[in-house]
Amino acid sequence: MDNSLYAAVDLGSNSFHMVIAHLSEGRFRIVDRLKERVRLAEGMDEQKRMSPAAMARGLACLSLFAERLTNIKPEHIRIAGTYTLRRASNAREFVSEAAKVLNHPIEIISGQEEARLIYQGVAHTQHIEGQALVIDIGGGSTELIIGEGFVPKALTSRKMGCVSFTQGFFASSKLTEKAFSGAILEAQHQLAPIVNQYRKLGWQRCLGSSGSIRTVRDVLQAEGITDGTLTLSGLAQLKERLIAAKHLDHLKLAGLSEERHEVFAAAVAILLGLFLSLPIERLDYSDGALREGLLYEFEERLQHHDIRERTAQALGTHYRMDKRQATRVEQSVLTLFDALHTPWQLAIEPYRAILGWAARLHEIGLAINYSGIHRHSAYILQHTDLPGFNQDDQTLLAALVRFQRKGLKLAELPPLPNHDVQTVLRCIRILRLAVAAHHKRQDDLLPPWHVDAEGEQLVVNLPASWCEENRLLMQNLEKEQRYCHEQGWPLLFVRH
Repeated sequence: MDNSLYAAVDLGSNSFHMVIAHLSEGRFRIVDRLKERVRLAEGMDEQKRMSPAAMARGLACLSLFAERLTNIKPEHIRIAGTYTLRRASNAREFVSEAAKVLNHPIEIISGQEEARLIYQGVAHTQHIEGQALVIDIGGGSTELIIGEGFVPKALTSRKMGCVSFTQGFFASSKLTEKAFSGAILEAQHQLAPIVNQYRKLGWQRCLGSSGSIRTVRDVLQAEGITDGTLTLSGLAQLKERLIAAKHLDHLKLAGLSEERHEVFAAAVAILLGLFLSLPIERLDYSDGALREGLLYEFEERLQHHDIRERTAQALGTHYRMDKRQATRVEQSVLTLFDALHTPWQLAIEPYRAILGWAARLHEIGLAINYSGIHRHSAYILQHTDLPGFNQDDQTLLAALVRFQRKGLKLAELPPLPNHDVQTVLRCIRILRLAVAAHHKRQDDLLPPWHVDAEGEQLVVNLPASWCEENRLLMQNLEKEQRYCHEQGWPLLFVRH
């Protein structure tokens, strides 16, 4: 395998994209791009189920992508699913089959995380001076971000995309004033909650990414309406030409590709809603997008600037957590993980880092109250926007803190399709042991950790004199021992 190659795959509602990059001297150079229009959101029924035909198109595309990924190390690959895979009731079925085809797990990312990654993709591929508004129109959603440099200041994902709006307003293929008015009004309705915030923040430049915006730019330029810059008057002229055609079958515009023909009217309508609501004077196209954002996140992590670490630090500060106790538990968790990852076959990535963050944030629920802290902590972590975390890893983080103490009701463990259940349970055991051991919230109290594992049996060796001096703490550890034995997890404390 080529250690210098990295890949990012974006499973969008309209198209699947893949970029391959070569890493040299700490910087990426894109060496290949693949794109396939799959129309994953097309034909979704009232129960929000993707159609068998759409799923088959998606899997066929991924089988081609899989061929290109064979010489790239698994840890150098990121595959992200967006709006349709967030929304579809049968998304888990598709993701499971797709993971088998690709031989790699798929991350389902939140709308906020999608917006953040889009901004990173644009910021790393386009020089931005001052504050910029970045817009990405996808098949099922539109992301809007205001940021400066590499730092986003406002992020949102709105439920309006070129595929969903085509189905909602242009399903008959008729291009009428009524259809456009309805689509523009709905776009303005979707934007209403964020308009005041975005106007107040302001921007010096507006940039658009995605195939929809690129196609509108190409048509404006090829038709001689503008030089390729998107403006309100240019979009209005384009709308009139679309209405004049009356029907998609009769639509002939220079620069309009066959694959974008069907969703073009919806893209124009969404852009008109954006220009009228925010309002926008002009918009320029940028090559950067979600897939580039995924790619450059590798670069951030290689340089030890992991956004997830900053997220964990920010949460601890925001909720005014006891940093000394968080550090005690985190240090013990990482020591235990390092001692047990070989006998328990625990993959270092991603489990060591996620377990460390779970230890650091396990008391975040104290912001509500102590009673039921484990449930409160899990709720906060599951329902807070966590930049850098995909939905599956966020669910794992919340699950770890949910089972940090008291009786183990493992029937409440959420589905974690990208994680081995045995590995998750062993991580829970590590966190529980560290939490129980630091019950007295005291520095330099514990002796050095000496632990061994054989199968599911965990053996902790403790000095007999220390056990005698810390009888109250030993009672707490023995209580944890009983909880584990009830679950069929042997936990032995050997005094020497």
